Amino acid sequence: MPANLLHSLIEYTTIPVDEKERVVQLNSTDIFRSPFCYLSGHKLVEFSTVERDHFRRYVQNGGFVFVDDCNHDIDGLFAKSFEQEMARTFGPKALQKIPNNHALYKSFFPFPDGPPTTSFELNGWGDDLVHDYLKAIVVNGRIGVLYSNKDYGCEWDYDFRNKRFLAEDNTKFGVNIVVYALTAV
Repeated sequence: MPANLLHSLIEYTTIPVDEKERVVQLNSTDIFRSPFCYLSGHKLVEFSTVERDHFRRYVQNGGFVFVDDCNHDIDGLFAKSFEQEMARTFGPKALQKIPNNHALYKSFFPFPDGPPTTSFELNGWGDDLVHDYLKAIVVNGRIGVLYSNKDYGCEWDYDFRNKRFLAEDNTKFGVNIVVYALTAV
């Protein structure tokens, strides 16, 4: 996660945060020790059989994955390949739009209009469309995979000391994502 978001978790919540980044390979069983995982990219997403099995079991057993598309290429490679991989992993209709009144948008800070827009937002197909929704895979009544093509990672990727220059802290929605992931039942 961007250090800026980790700083916000420390600043706004009492959630214990390990400030050391941990990169976990999807084909490793280490993923099962983490309640929250973050996946971001702009290239092809294609899981091996073992990776697909781990991802599915992780989510079905209560793990939470926040996936953020930071693709600014015209072909939308990350978006298309990730959505295809989720269809292979969970079924063709598993990844669905979530309503903008979902509990995620009020889990800590209120976002009555749904997901906030980012300054980097592109939809990956070159038409600068601002997405007014996120997608998710829901397992047992709670989000297991939250998918954004709004590029929150780039929005949050700056030195946390520069937050003081923002009129509104743009990491607050990230706090909502983590709080939801760790508290939704």
